[in-house]
This record gives sequence, C-alpha cells and structure tokens, in this order.
Amino acid sequence: MTTATARNQETWLSVQEASAMLGVSPATLRRWSANGEVEAFTTPGGHRRFSLSTLKALLQQGTGDVSRPGSLGESADRVVKVMRRHARAASNALPESVLDDGFRAETASLGRDLTTLLLAHLDAETPARSARAIAEAEAMAAEHARVALRAGALLTEVVGVFVRFRGLFVEELADAAVRHGLTSGEATSLVNRGGAAVDRALAAFVAAWEERAD
Repeated sequence: MTTATARNQETWLSVQEASAMLGVSPATLRRWSANGEVEAFTTPGGHRRFSLSTLKALLQQGTGDVSRPGSLGESADRVVKVMRRHARAASNALPESVLDDGFRAETASLGRDLTTLLLAHLDAETPARSARAIAEAEAMAAEHARVALRAGALLTEVVGVFVRFRGLFVEELADAAVRHGLTSGEATSLVNRGGAAVDRALAAFVAAWEERAD
C-alpha cells in the first residue's frame, strides 16, 4: 500500500479536533508535533492533520497513566478545599466595591465547581468524558465572567485573579506529584495538562466577557 493510499483510508483531524481529543491545548499539540512527539501530516496549504488511529493509540497507552490526580489518590474534595482557601486570598486583590457578600458567595460556588470540573477533565479515562468535563469547565468560566461584569469589576482585575488561580492550581498539582513520587516526565505531564486546562477556561472567560461587554 502506498503512502498516499494509506492517507486516503485514514481519518484526519484538525489541530483543534485532535487537541480536544487528547485534552491538551492546540499550542501544546503543535509543540509536540514540531518536536516529533506526535506524528502529523501537513497539507499543501500548510495545515497540520493528525491521524485518528495514531491519537487513539496514544490514548490507549495513557489509560494506566499515573499522572492523573485520581490515580494518585488525590480526592477532588481535598483539592477543592485547598483551592478555596487560596482563591479567597487571591480574590482579596479586587476592590471593596466589588467584594460584597453576594459576589463572594457566587464566585466561591463557581470556583469550587470549576476546580471540580478541571480535575474531572484531568482524571477522565476516555476522550468523551475529558471533552465533556472541559466543555463544562469553559461554560463555568463564562458564567464567572458574567457574574464579575454584573458586579462592576474590570477585566484586568478579574483576569489577574484568574491568573493567580492558575498558578495555585498548577502548584497544587506539582505538590501532588512530589508527594506521590512521580517521575519528572509524569510530573511534567500532569502540570502541563493542568495548565492547559485552566488556559482553556480563561480563554472562555475572556470570550464571554467580550461578548457581554459589546
């Protein structure tokens, strides 16, 4: 069978489709492809296409991956409690005019649900569950934007809090990796996937803000 024939019989996914299937950001997938870690076919127009069978094989290899919080024994409840404590301190950077009791209550609930969904995305054992969890996390982040807009917050202020949340979330994953003795490769995988997941939530947050602010 020629290479061209094999390509015609294969199902090819775009960067966006492939990254969603693997649960990483498009930028991460492009970097993996550039480094030769994930094979890709480049169209005459310069667009990367990823083989569905290759991606499935990668996912099969990862079904026993210990770089998932749940496989380490890290419960969502414990991580949520840690993040809630940190997030409360981070949100104190917002002006007093924004930090009324109603705003605090709504954002605390949204933050708890967002953390739970991000962990569900990282823990998912199938692409479908992973995609569903990150989609719900993006929707939760978009709702967070609407709540902040109603409270009169500025985009730069709330994005600053979101960025601090990202740092705290990734740091918690890194600490978990150390506690459970992951190898550097496993720890890097967990931290990178966690960071990419929060980046997708942040992008959804900003998109919702801009849509509502127009």
